[in-house]
Amino acid sequence: MSSFWDKFSGIYDLNEILFNRSVNKQMVKAVESEIPKGAKVLDCAAGTGMLSMAAAKKAGKVLCTDRSRKMLIQAMKKARRKGVYNIAFARRDITALKDPDNSYDVVIAGNVMHLLDDPEKAFSELVRVTKKGGKIIIPTYLTRESGLFFKLCIMIYKLLGYAPTADLYTEEYIRFIEKNAEKNCCAEYSVRLLLGNIPAGFAVIKK
Repeated sequence: MSSFWDKFSGIYDLNEILFNRSVNKQMVKAVESEIPKGAKVLDCAAGTGMLSMAAAKKAGKVLCTDRSRKMLIQAMKKARRKGVYNIAFARRDITALKDPDNSYDVVIAGNVMHLLDDPEKAFSELVRVTKKGGKIIIPTYLTRESGLFFKLCIMIYKLLGYAPTADLYTEEYIRFIEKNAEKNCCAEYSVRLLLGNIPAGFAVIKK
């Protein structure tokens, strides 16, 4: 899968703007609102860093991570263009993070759970590295609820190598959040919907 993202890293931001601008703007605003001032933040599967940049507006430090080296290069270029200097970059596997327990105030995993072979393992890793009382933010595109045109676009992506393990819809996403929050003994969680061409669920879990 990382080879697919390497291949399309240079045009990924263009796709975000053309296909799902409204939802992505809502997502950025929602992430920024959840970041405490001066927080230490980990962004997993960050792609070109859209949510890392949002978090950096209030965070003390953000670690922007992804398995794709070329996606991280694009994220680094974006940070440099925007003059954002409280971000570091590293290659990481979301299912096997290198960080010690209780390392971060906020952990973000945007639009990745539907791509993983073992999303439950990833969820547990996100909880593990979050401090007690911290937040895990899991925005996820609900691709099954896209309009017909955007479903066609997703089909073309699949022909080019995009290989999600699930095409999510609202109820399935909510069940995943509920099940794993409870399984990992999280204190509370909430889910809301971001509406647009490709809707997204926006979950905030408190450890």
